[in-house]
Amino acid sequence: MSLPAFIDLTVEEQATELCSYFKALGAANVDDDSEGDLGSIVAVADLCFREGNEGEAEGILNSIVSMLVLLPNEKAEPFITTFCQKLVKPPSNKLGIICLRVLSVLFHGLDPVSSTRYTVYHTLVQVAGQVEQIKSVFADLDKMRAQLAPCKPSNDQMQKLLRILHEALLNSRESELASKVMVELLSTYTTENASQAREEAQRCIVASLADPNTFLLDHLLTLQPVKVLEGALLHDLLTIFVTEKLSAYIKFYEEKKDFVEGLGLKHEQNLRKMRILTFMQLAENAVELPFEMLEKQLQLSEDQVEEFVLQVLKTKLVRARMDQLNKKVLVSSTMHRTFGKQHWQQLRELLTTWRTQLRQVKDSMLTIVNEQAELLAQQS
Repeated sequence: MSLPAFIDLTVEEQATELCSYFKALGAANVDDDSEGDLGSIVAVADLCFREGNEGEAEGILNSIVSMLVLLPNEKAEPFITTFCQKLVKPPSNKLGIICLRVLSVLFHGLDPVSSTRYTVYHTLVQVAGQVEQIKSVFADLDKMRAQLAPCKPSNDQMQKLLRILHEALLNSRESELASKVMVELLSTYTTENASQAREEAQRCIVASLADPNTFLLDHLLTLQPVKVLEGALLHDLLTIFVTEKLSAYIKFYEEKKDFVEGLGLKHEQNLRKMRILTFMQLAENAVELPFEMLEKQLQLSEDQVEEFVLQVLKTKLVRARMDQLNKKVLVSSTMHRTFGKQHWQQLRELLTTWRTQLRQVKDSMLTIVNEQAELLAQQS
């Protein structure tokens, strides 16, 4: 079937051509009258997938989009909702890519304040997840917030979006982004409804503990759905990874081995993470860490210490160098496992000191410049 040409056609003429196109495909309920044609066209939009011609399908769908974006928001909403429903489950990967392009055109063609932009973006995420193209839709949370802020989605809508976004990112093996999205989702709950996200909080904690590259976990304890878990074994385990040392984890594991393994967590990976976290905590309070102390605190043999320190340095959580001759680690700086009120106070004091020193440098430079100017004036 040939692709209808819509160049220089009015909206009414375009609708007529589309009606004819879909009738030829077997659509029985396409309405030719000027009032109902767009609604009936949108209702059968997915028929163009049957032809097997991806280029033709994209042209047809873009033609429908060109009509949808001209409608006032209140009239467009039901049509756009139906259109998205027709595109949300493309029958092939190639058609899925086409649906992404078409939906992207629709999303950017709508008024930024149009409530239907949320519906389109939600569908974009669903389709992108199916064809493993989520990075073409979602880059980061800040950009997504900026895109959706003008249309003011409700809290419930954002929760639904964040859930499917999290799932899509996991399916695309974007575990780091998925973790950030889950934390964002949990942050949308309050003390009143936090219990509704109990299971999601549990999954978030387990995923964070299992991620070999996630070490800073204190922010999870501030989330209301996580606070609901206080007193539960999982919350106790998380607290160990946030504040305790290796010995506390080993004690917990020995007493609750079945629980830890039941979560799907691997003991050896937990040991590695806890050793790194314990090293960070030791480095917070000392500029020199003797190998002998590391052997004891990290439960390592003498010949394992140097290799372990190299592993820590690769994480870039700690800046240090090894003094093999004197068997110690010289610490330059370290990330803090927790960042509480006392740390903010220390940061404030540090910034205040820097500002004072910069003023002193500025005053000294002005004095030198003035003296040089006076000297040149005297010489002339």
